[in-house]
Amino acid sequence: MNTIAVLTSGGDAPGMNAAIRAVVRAGCESGMKVYGINNGYQGLIDDDLRELNIRSVSDIIHRGGTMLHTARCLAFKKEEGMQAAIETCKKYGIEGIVVIGGDGSFRGARDLSLRGIPCIGIPGTIDNDIVCSDYTIGYDTCLNTIMQMVDRVRDTVESHSRCMVIEVMGNRCGDLTLNSGIAVGATAIVIPEISSDVEKHVIERIRRTMKTDKKHFLIMVAEGIGGVAELARKIQDECGVETRSLVLGHVQRGGSPSAKDRIVASLMGYEAVQLLKKGESNRVIVIKDDKIVNYDIYEALNMQRVVNTEVYNIAHEISI
Repeated sequence: MNTIAVLTSGGDAPGMNAAIRAVVRAGCESGMKVYGINNGYQGLIDDDLRELNIRSVSDIIHRGGTMLHTARCLAFKKEEGMQAAIETCKKYGIEGIVVIGGDGSFRGARDLSLRGIPCIGIPGTIDNDIVCSDYTIGYDTCLNTIMQMVDRVRDTVESHSRCMVIEVMGNRCGDLTLNSGIAVGATAIVIPEISSDVEKHVIERIRRTMKTDKKHFLIMVAEGIGGVAELARKIQDECGVETRSLVLGHVQRGGSPSAKDRIVASLMGYEAVQLLKKGESNRVIVIKDDKIVNYDIYEALNMQRVVNTEVYNIAHEISI
């Protein structure tokens, strides 16, 4: 394989730049020509790419976001869009692509692989919602960002003896909410994977905790649940404690990636190039039991998510 390309697709995640850097440098060290595709699959359709070398990716390992930019591309879901992308690959002699992103990005990689363009996927998403992988690039940085932001909010909550209902990103995956809830000592954690009775799991918990002379409370709610403003009003009405709601928003996506995200992204980026060199295609690189392995994309996309109810139960036992 003489020419490869790399793109980032879907939501940005801290550590994507570290993965890009590893792909480019591993490719160059193997004597390959490496192209960076701008704006995800849209850039492949629009012929928006540039050749990268080892200096092109200098001093990006510490930067959040993605130097290649990213986008969600509806046109790529149609055959016409895919054929335009394939023509771009033929024009530049691209023989393999490393795709950094989430499930939607992997479906695009699968479709390209089926049409003769070998692709390797790397899981890059703050949500940690790639079922086949124990860990996704960006998750650790985001988790620490949430913890730091809530710690700051806690100062005001404690000073005013308030309750704060905080919405955390993660779409329909509650990992960020659950683990940040443990990290900040939240009174209650509400995630979409586990059905919650608001009266029992939030209101009664606050009342019980108030009896121990605690006067301030943090309630963590997953983005997929929503309704934090309504929940705040209900808590205030039924518990008699001043309650506010807070949506942390897209600030959770940004920031310099943590050491873990930089390391995992670098190792995954390197491995992606090694698989392409071996002629592998339609694979997703993942972390399983602290080891880097890879799965067939079909197998990866069809895996069913299993929620760690034990961790959820422990979180509530130790938060009263």
